[in-house]
Amino acid sequence: MGIVSPGFHGRRRESAGGLPPGQYLTNDFPVLSAGPTPRIPQDEWEFTVTTESGREHRWTWREFLDLPSETPQVDIHCVTKWSKLGTEWQGVSLDVLLADVETEADYALAHSYGGYTTNLPLDDLLDGKAWVVHRYDGEDLEPEHGGPARLLVPHLYFWKSAKWVRGITLLTENEPGFWESAGYHDYGDPWREQRYQGD
Repeated sequence: MGIVSPGFHGRRRESAGGLPPGQYLTNDFPVLSAGPTPRIPQDEWEFTVTTESGREHRWTWREFLDLPSETPQVDIHCVTKWSKLGTEWQGVSLDVLLADVETEADYALAHSYGGYTTNLPLDDLLDGKAWVVHRYDGEDLEPEHGGPARLLVPHLYFWKSAKWVRGITLLTENEPGFWESAGYHDYGDPWREQRYQGD
């Protein structure tokens, strides 16, 4: 058995304006994961931002829920070519989480429970472009979709929206994550079809 779950069977193709090239619409929410699904009790979950100097900013689940939240409605695009439009989430903007963090970093490496990592330019997490979300479609986020909390960076392919997120390390130099080290594109812009290195 492979380490990547098959996720879903069959696909429904529709023509739609506003879809990135090579994508098709789905009404389902396919589940694709590298390895088993971590199950993290909320009272054991925490989120940590670690600066390039090693300084840590940490939130427990309760402290995280006490932060101002937003309900972004966004389209999401998976590198396996499905897109889901108008998804609704609830969570905390990275602008809030990074507001009091002093850093000279240009890059971030997201870390997940279970060991998954993915890299992003720090600018792609700021200015209302990214959230740590804990609810989807009005319900608590299911573990299969990254609950209790996942990163949401909807303008990039969905592997950049790390499931089961537990923290972000800020870096002065880019460091590839799990899929990037395996040949996936370093940035992952769906509108430019940046699926693999060299795209």
